[in-house]
Amino acid sequence: MSRPRGSDRRDGIIRAAFDVLAERGYRGTSLAAVAERVGLTQQGLMHYFPTKENLLAAVLETRDQWDLLNFTRSKDPSAIGATELAELVDYNATRPGIVRTYTVLSADSVTEDHPAREYFHDRYARVRQLVAQMLERYADDLPAGLTPAQIAPIAVAVLDGLQLQWLLDPDEVDMPQDFRNFLALLGIKT
Repeated sequence: MSRPRGSDRRDGIIRAAFDVLAERGYRGTSLAAVAERVGLTQQGLMHYFPTKENLLAAVLETRDQWDLLNFTRSKDPSAIGATELAELVDYNATRPGIVRTYTVLSADSVTEDHPAREYFHDRYARVRQLVAQMLERYADDLPAGLTPAQIAPIAVAVLDGLQLQWLLDPDEVDMPQDFRNFLALLGIKT
């Protein structure tokens, strides 16, 4: 079954927005720049996304959907184990543009009145909780008597830090292997 043309156009706009946001950050991105990238007028783009905030929300939602669709073997994200998390890092290494967009937007979100601030605040809280749940399986083997809840923010920082280092120096930073090395430090086998 073929998809409607409007759906294809919307997907094209979102993909173009990923690129422009990665290049310019949120504040440097305009609807006109995204429209030009996708071959539309600004008015044509506004038919799909009336505001820059609507487009930003669609970009963030799309990234989360891609991760969920491509990496959770079950539809329940709480079922993710260390192997699935390592596979997600592998997958991210195949899509530098998406990783760059996420990195730029997450860093931008700490600035005053950023429209994605609440999204990233909530997302990091969810991810820390999911990582802590995953680490519960290994609680007896964690180093230094640390709890899964204590290690979860460190693990999330490692994930984001590896992404940033990999984007800056992909020839020197092997993001998938380095993440597996981190899991090994925790005594977790994948």
